[in-house]
Amino acid sequence: MRFADRWDAGQQLAEKVLDLLGGEGAVLAIPRGGVVVGGVLARTLSWPLDLIIPRKIGAPENPELAVGAVAQDGTAIFDPHLLARLRLTEEDLAGRVAAERKEITRRMLRYRGREDYPPYRGTVLIVDDGIATGYTASAAIASVRKMFSPERVVLAVPVAPADTVLFLAEEVDRLVCLQIPADFYAVGQFYRRFDQVGDAEVIALLEEYGQPA
Repeated sequence: MRFADRWDAGQQLAEKVLDLLGGEGAVLAIPRGGVVVGGVLARTLSWPLDLIIPRKIGAPENPELAVGAVAQDGTAIFDPHLLARLRLTEEDLAGRVAAERKEITRRMLRYRGREDYPPYRGTVLIVDDGIATGYTASAAIASVRKMFSPERVVLAVPVAPADTVLFLAEEVDRLVCLQIPADFYAVGQFYRRFDQVGDAEVIALLEEYGQPA
């Protein structure tokens, strides 16, 4: 099964989470594609939409190879087995972590106009348009737990590979994933339309569905 686009994926996710979630909460979407999916969920749940912005940490000799991820509060996670194979330490990657945190700050100010958050309570629903390795989602989960101490952390995504779902399920109180395909190469293969989401669309969605003042 392929999703028509991110709105379609968000509507299908909304049908799944509506009966699971209630009460007080907030939707924290991972930019940029996750914000489109998150907008549908925020509208369905009548919860505010906001952002959580983790960034991949690439290997020094191959920036496209993710060895970990960092969130805006400095929460960083690494793959220890991959670091060992590449003969890297976390200290070796300190410069890359600092650079990614600087980019996160830039995006937070660009999209939200501020870095701080309201005191979100109840359930924090983390949303993306799909997950591959799970590093950025894992950093987002750890950061949310530190920043808000929520009653529940729920992760909702349209698609992710089985091994990623297994390890992320241990980090959240509930994980909702519509598709767990046996053959997974990239998130975009499960969408008929997977256009890049621009900054203007992210900002418009935040303004419409509850970006804090």
